Amino acid sequence: MTVPRPAGPSETPAGSILRRQRERESSARTYARSFPIVPARAQGMVVEGVDGRRYLDCLSGAGSLALGHNHPVVREALRRTLDSGAPLHVLDLATPEKDDFTDALFATLPKGFADRARIHFCGPAGTDAVEAALKLTQTATGRRGVLAFTGAYHGMTAGALAASGTVAVKERVAGGGAGEVTRLPYPYAYRCPFGVGGEGGTDLAVTYAERLLDDPAGGVVPPAAMILEAVQGEGGAVVAPDRWLRAMRRITSERDIPLIVDEVQTGVGRTGAFWAVEHSGVVPDVMVMSKAVGGGLPMAVIVYDERYDGWLPGAHTGTFRGNTLAMAAGAATLRYVAREGLVARAAAVGAWMTARLEELRGALPVIGDVRGRGLMIGVELVDVAGPLDACGAYPADPDLARRVRAACLERGLIVELGGRYDATLRLLPPLTITDEEAGEVVERVAEAVAAVVAESLGSGSGGRSGGTASGSGPGGPTTYGVGGLAAGWGVVASDSDSDSGSVARVGGEAEAAGDGSVAPGADGVPGADASARER
Repeated sequence: MTVPRPAGPSETPAGSILRRQRERESSARTYARSFPIVPARAQGMVVEGVDGRRYLDCLSGAGSLALGHNHPVVREALRRTLDSGAPLHVLDLATPEKDDFTDALFATLPKGFADRARIHFCGPAGTDAVEAALKLTQTATGRRGVLAFTGAYHGMTAGALAASGTVAVKERVAGGGAGEVTRLPYPYAYRCPFGVGGEGGTDLAVTYAERLLDDPAGGVVPPAAMILEAVQGEGGAVVAPDRWLRAMRRITSERDIPLIVDEVQTGVGRTGAFWAVEHSGVVPDVMVMSKAVGGGLPMAVIVYDERYDGWLPGAHTGTFRGNTLAMAAGAATLRYVAREGLVARAAAVGAWMTARLEELRGALPVIGDVRGRGLMIGVELVDVAGPLDACGAYPADPDLARRVRAACLERGLIVELGGRYDATLRLLPPLTITDEEAGEVVERVAEAVAAVVAESLGSGSGGRSGGTASGSGPGGPTTYGVGGLAAGWGVVASDSDSDSGSVARVGGEAEAAGDGSVAPGADGVPGADASARER
């Protein structure tokens, strides 16, 4: 057993806590490696560490905080529930809070789905809800196979991991049903699996899926379901074309294959629709929900067509399926998002941020692609010294992405990585982001990318990423260049109803200790780990 050492005479409180974490927690910890900070308080989009430093949080609990940190409507729902004396944990018993949550959720479902929907409360993580969805469809169809997609991420438990595309974790785990999963190509215009891109690549993805499923020698295990994301989150904010989604619905319907849509990260307004699948007009057979659906508290459910409700009592259980506080927070969040127009707000602010980042791409060629939907945005970084592929894209540059992530943190911005090569900056701000915060996020990303490029070139200006791009919008006019942007550290005043106060920029360089960790008192980032995967 490792006994934590007492704090040294010069060790800061943050450094001491981080050191004890390294000494006591498992090597599987993830976000703590990317962000060696110790949050003490948070409000809205602002996180403050024990050292008083403040950060704009563009991770939002991996998308679970639709309203940001400690939103008044969530806090009031929690206080009201606690003060009422309601039982905090009831397994799957009926409660007024659970009934109210179900009403609130069903009111948001795609048109034509709610009137025939059933809900099942799962263990409080998206991965357990994915397991439940797979188990449900396997029970209903009597088949074992699963159709999943390249670049997918569905969780870390056996079935969910098998359906995910990432190999790094599951290659060391035996079993998991991977032999029953048929992998199909997900349309990815920037790095088209067929080397075509555009509508041609989408058409080929559809044709490939149809022909493989109809090929008697194709090796496809008879599928119990197809599972997909309308926007791949961990896959790098890759947006599925609406017509491809409609084609997958047609293909599954014609072959009596249930369609599962994983809305764990995309749901509750993030993409500019309450549920991402709604952009396409597709009505799935099963929807998987977690993260924001619980208002930031642990919650996971599946909602499905009642015709599949054929499993036996106790077929999918779990102790923590009846968290009354999560029910209250979730209902409050769902209603607030709908009532306050935050879905349309996510679409508008997300479009503005994406446009400004696209302008930045013109100034900094290391930004290979900017994509996303609503407030689910990806910025893919590339090695412009590498060879172009068939679609004209440079190789992904995960090392550059790690350095940019660190540079963002130095500037008071929390962003995580994702994508096929962990080379995509992923922006997941809360739906309550203000105009000023949106502008500041774009500016800090611009500064971070420019600074890292300049550092790589050995100078503060010019080089292969030269030029500027400018834009105006909610955050005001901004000019981006390589030589350091917006001289001096600015301050953003937040005017959101969450009263987050001011956001001071954060300076400081990484000071790595000999073991690769951050030295006590440093606020920089070691760039050694891959993007975290959380369900």
